[in-house]
Amino acid sequence: MSDELKPIIEALIFASPDPLTPKTLFQLLDTEPPEDVERALEGLRSDYQQRGGLQMVEVAGGYQICTRPELHEWVRRLFHEQSKQRLSVQALETLAVIAYKQPITGPEIAEIRGVNASGVVGTLLERQLVKVVGRKQVVGRPFLYATTREFLNRFGLGDLSELPKVEEMAEALGMEVPPLLAQPGPSTESLPFDSEPEVSEDPEPSPSEQVH
Repeated sequence: MSDELKPIIEALIFASPDPLTPKTLFQLLDTEPPEDVERALEGLRSDYQQRGGLQMVEVAGGYQICTRPELHEWVRRLFHEQSKQRLSVQALETLAVIAYKQPITGPEIAEIRGVNASGVVGTLLERQLVKVVGRKQVVGRPFLYATTREFLNRFGLGDLSELPKVEEMAEALGMEVPPLLAQPGPSTESLPFDSEPEVSEDPEPSPSEQVH
């Protein structure tokens, strides 16, 4: 039975955004005897000790499947190449919203665009075009996003005062100006481009540090 459980456990660990703990595995596989789950987990760990590019590691009381440290240089090249790729229309629209309304939260971006933007914001964080500059002091304390110096460099701007009018940007992107984007946003004159975001309680969200 453990051989049948191994691919299930492997898929669960691979798909989990956080380290998957044995306790969670037992809950997910509650129809299976715990000793079978433990046996399958140990067998999977043994399998990964003999594999090439991936490893199964124990971290924070759980398990993750990630690339081997000695191969990180090759993985870094992959992301370097991806960073050169053109941004999607959705990413450009989200970047425009952040640029004109910064600092701005994820829910506020979604309200302006009319769609959930968390995945696109993650892409912009990966490309270092936006970053977290703090938290908004409202219920839930969502992260505040702003553009970076890389954004200025990428678009050939000396500073944010050189941003074109919202209507001109929308026309260039082939999009209609959302009503909420046309409204005046928070001042961007003193955003801390070079300073680290003051986020003490929780870590800054970032692209996955390990590659699934």
